[in-house]
Amino acid sequence: MTLLDLLPRTAAADRLATLPVLVVGAGPIGLAAAANLTERGIAVIVLEAGDRVASAIRLWGHTRLFTPWRHLVDPASRRLLEAAGWTMPAGEDRAPTGHELVEHYLEPLAALPEIASRIRFGTRVVAVTKEGMDRTRTAGRAETPFLVRVRTAGGDIEELAGRAVIDASGTYSTPNPLASTGLDPIGADDVAGLVHHALPDVLGADRHTFAGRHTVVVGAGHSAANTLLALARLADDAPGTRVTWLIRTPSAGRVSSSPDDQLADRAKLGSRVDELVKTGRVVLVDSFEISRVASHGGGVRLAGRRRGEEAFVDADVVVNATGFRPDLSMLREMRVDLDEVVEAPRLLAPLIDPNVHSCGTVAPHGFAELRHPETGFFLAGMKSYGRAPTFLLATGYE
Repeated sequence: MTLLDLLPRTAAADRLATLPVLVVGAGPIGLAAAANLTERGIAVIVLEAGDRVASAIRLWGHTRLFTPWRHLVDPASRRLLEAAGWTMPAGEDRAPTGHELVEHYLEPLAALPEIASRIRFGTRVVAVTKEGMDRTRTAGRAETPFLVRVRTAGGDIEELAGRAVIDASGTYSTPNPLASTGLDPIGADDVAGLVHHALPDVLGADRHTFAGRHTVVVGAGHSAANTLLALARLADDAPGTRVTWLIRTPSAGRVSSSPDDQLADRAKLGSRVDELVKTGRVVLVDSFEISRVASHGGGVRLAGRRRGEEAFVDADVVVNATGFRPDLSMLREMRVDLDEVVEAPRLLAPLIDPNVHSCGTVAPHGFAELRHPETGFFLAGMKSYGRAPTFLLATGYE
């Protein structure tokens, strides 16, 4: 400790109360945070990297959610919307598509004057720190404003001060790598154009990529299941379309149907995939650990080990549906306490561990579980779940 660490920071503390809360991301959780803060009369600025709200959801908007409408609308957001004449979409027990969620809920919410005036589009957060101090400085830290560095759509670098930061930037833009090691497989750069992000629009905009070709879907979660179902439908109409499902575990327990699943649509998804495998419309290759990829015959060769032996699978195209992980690079100067396994806040991690819980068995939680040593900093939404795939919007709103 030095003398500088002992100096009082009363001016900074007084200023802190005048600053807004900075929310990273204008998806459903970021907008819900803005609505809750607005309802309480707390100034807020939402920083969104895209040019529209819910930019990630729009990428998989053709996909239907598992959760019905009645669980998809944040209570504070609903109050603000209804005060402006909005009504809940018909069929509260029906699960919408991502596009429907955006069109009928998120866009109207973002268009409310009290919310719209607080969103900055084309503003990507690149770092979060404290004014005048890195993570090693302690004295006066809690009373010192946050400093958020952003890059605008025009390439300019700016810095904004805030009293608190809520990082709701999600994980969709940072998928897990294909290799079983958690690293990119050797040769990944050579086949990058043939490996596609999770949840492509197989029956719509991306149909030309998959029709009449052999697709290998890698991953054992619900993103993989949705893609398998779409590819099977495509195969009915497009001769030559073949589908292989590659997983690294002996079975796809997270996808397979279960009578205990509390979300009916999710349970149906599992049973439909089970039927595709049973009838041979989807070829399941289990226990396959990818280590290398390479160009082969105009397509991709996935190489690795299966049950202790060297193995390979050839494909025309690959869909990486291996899940997602949080981008923590912008938080290097934040004092965050993350679980060493799932990279979620330490108190939250035991409640969401995918080895123990499914989406429907996660206990209610909130402020206490989301706290970090960095006073005033929170991870929220999908990013707060780290690598766990059990996030539901209803839980995020809590």
